[in-house]
Amino acid sequence: QIYFPYCIYSKAKCIGELLVPVAPFDQKSGREAWTVAFAPNGSYFAWSQGHRISEMSSVTHYNGPRHLSCQNSNGNHIIPVAGEPREHTIDCGDIVWGLAFGSSVPEKQSRCVNIEWHRFRFGQDQLLLATGLNNGRIKIWDVYTGKLLLNLMDHTDVVRDLTFAPDGSLMLVSASRDKTLRVWDLKDDGNMVKVLRGHQNWVYCSAFSPDSSILCSVGAGKAVFLWNMDKYTLIRKLEGHHHDVVSCEFSPDGALLATASYDTRVILWDHHKATVLLELGHLFPPPSPIFAGGANDRWVRSVSFCPDGRHIASITDDRLIRFWSIEEKAPQAIASLTNGLCCAFSAEGNVLAAGTRDGSVHFWECPHSIASLQHMCRMALRRVMSTQQVEALAIPTPLRDYLTYKVI
Repeated sequence: QIYFPYCIYSKAKCIGELLVPVAPFDQKSGREAWTVAFAPNGSYFAWSQGHRISEMSSVTHYNGPRHLSCQNSNGNHIIPVAGEPREHTIDCGDIVWGLAFGSSVPEKQSRCVNIEWHRFRFGQDQLLLATGLNNGRIKIWDVYTGKLLLNLMDHTDVVRDLTFAPDGSLMLVSASRDKTLRVWDLKDDGNMVKVLRGHQNWVYCSAFSPDSSILCSVGAGKAVFLWNMDKYTLIRKLEGHHHDVVSCEFSPDGALLATASYDTRVILWDHHKATVLLELGHLFPPPSPIFAGGANDRWVRSVSFCPDGRHIASITDDRLIRFWSIEEKAPQAIASLTNGLCCAFSAEGNVLAAGTRDGSVHFWECPHSIASLQHMCRMALRRVMSTQQVEALAIPTPLRDYLTYKVI
């Protein structure tokens, strides 16, 4: 385990915030920003503002404390599509717990065999927003118009998290407090494809691997499950946490899986072999399993993998955001954040957004560093090869250990 109690960290730079006006009497539950999300192409940002409201803004670059500008990676302003509003405020009808963007690729066909007629025919420029609600419903919105397209009803409790398959198939997975995950095919008008059962308690979060073949789901009772999304079967359970696991995300090359738990740790797994590669501890000295399994002030609420594959952000109850370097195995920077709940990197990885209990969102500039050619080659290889395939290569042991992240 890696702990650095006496290190001197750099301070992450806060580059803006989105604040929600609050009346003095309006401090009750229901105002939380449980989820923040960037669109896959970086064109929009959305967050749950509390009190059943979701906000969407056409943002790819944060430019000042109260102004959001629409720019591309070269710094040039993007010309919006004619008639395309830059912002939407959506009343979802109930408290919003989870949300996710999904974009369609016409060449990626629906898995449904009966495709003679569909209510919706999504084009290549289609961008959807899914919202998971307190009453168990999922609502699908057209991002460009703010129009409600679908109302998915099957869960019997809070829909805590939503995630789209990154392959453009518009397959949506919902994680719920009813202890199930449900798979929906939005190209088949939102029909439910499968119910994934196995969790004995609440399901907090789910995440697809970059190739959409594997789904990770985490929940109460130390649960970390891996699912085969071609056959909709359970691959294995990962054991190592001592408390509820509340957040998960794959690395951009699909080789690593990060899970965050109330046991004060973020674990990096080789999910192909069910082994722990690295533990990022948020409490020193390391707590015993009994202490880690109870109440403490270092519960890790959220974890997010940077698109560069080298950095991880975590939010904990000690009022800090940590930017970790997996190569240095230590935080590169920290930032103060009271009552943080969730975080997500922008598509380019240069900005981190974090939501809080008061419904506000804060933005930080991410630590800058140049990736080595070795790391970029490793990521390119691991996008197409599993750990077992790498281990079968006739290459020197030090190189094999590097490619399998045994040596990070």
